[in-house]
Amino acid sequence: MPELPEVETVRRGLAPVMEGRLILRADIRRPDLRWPFPERMEQRLTGARVLTLRRRSKYILADLDTSETLLIHLGMSGRMLISGDQIGHFHHAHPAPEKHDHVVLDMESGIRVTFNDARRFGAMDLAATDRTEAHPLLAVLGPEPLGNDFNETYLQARLANRRVPVKAALLDQRIVAGLGNIYVCEVLHRAGIAPERSAGSLTAAQVATLVPLIREVLNEAIRAGGSSLRDYRQTGGELGYFQHSFRVYGREGEACPTPGCGGTIARIVQAGRSSFHCPICQT
Repeated sequence: MPELPEVETVRRGLAPVMEGRLILRADIRRPDLRWPFPERMEQRLTGARVLTLRRRSKYILADLDTSETLLIHLGMSGRMLISGDQIGHFHHAHPAPEKHDHVVLDMESGIRVTFNDARRFGAMDLAATDRTEAHPLLAVLGPEPLGNDFNETYLQARLANRRVPVKAALLDQRIVAGLGNIYVCEVLHRAGIAPERSAGSLTAAQVATLVPLIREVLNEAIRAGGSSLRDYRQTGGELGYFQHSFRVYGREGEACPTPGCGGTIARIVQAGRSSFHCPICQT
């Protein structure tokens, strides 16, 4: 499932072609994805102007001049693809509709934004812009890991006395929003912390190390366009490249990249998810 870097990459790709632009026509080609679409979605989107695109956790939020906000979640296989972009004097025609093109937005510039989702675990909803943070999907979320509200003091307080594994705590969207399995594995390796260690056992110094490392890994992944393992693509159809920089994720049996370690990357299963780590340098 796309995590924060992938969603932020998609948001940045959509912003130049959607912000400030009118949606000339919205074509909703099925009644639902993961959940039913809101009532009259085509009519509510058609003629609306996109004021700005934001990201909250793993959601893209398109604020409209109708005082509504379009919430977009990519799910497991969702893609937001752009076609018809003008490059100099050349015009790229729209591709023929595909089976899993479920929502198509034709913008006033001639650009088309298509939401393609083969597995249909994605979602779209409309909510009043001034009440977006109260939306059921967003209300329970913790602070953004790249924002000022996520800091050493906050994280120390949220992890204190927690008996759950530190990996589970960092995946808890109520504690910090947007982190997923891949990036938590990478962060914990850089921090030298075992994924099964209880969150409450971390020292203040270890928690202080986690905060900048979380930001470091996320920013590196964003600069690389995210990670493409199965379905993820950027808005132009390109793959992300951060998977080539993984230190532990998906590298079971390979040598630990930590200088002087000599360990071998191992895989364990936690709550049904694979955790990749080095048993030697992560304690």
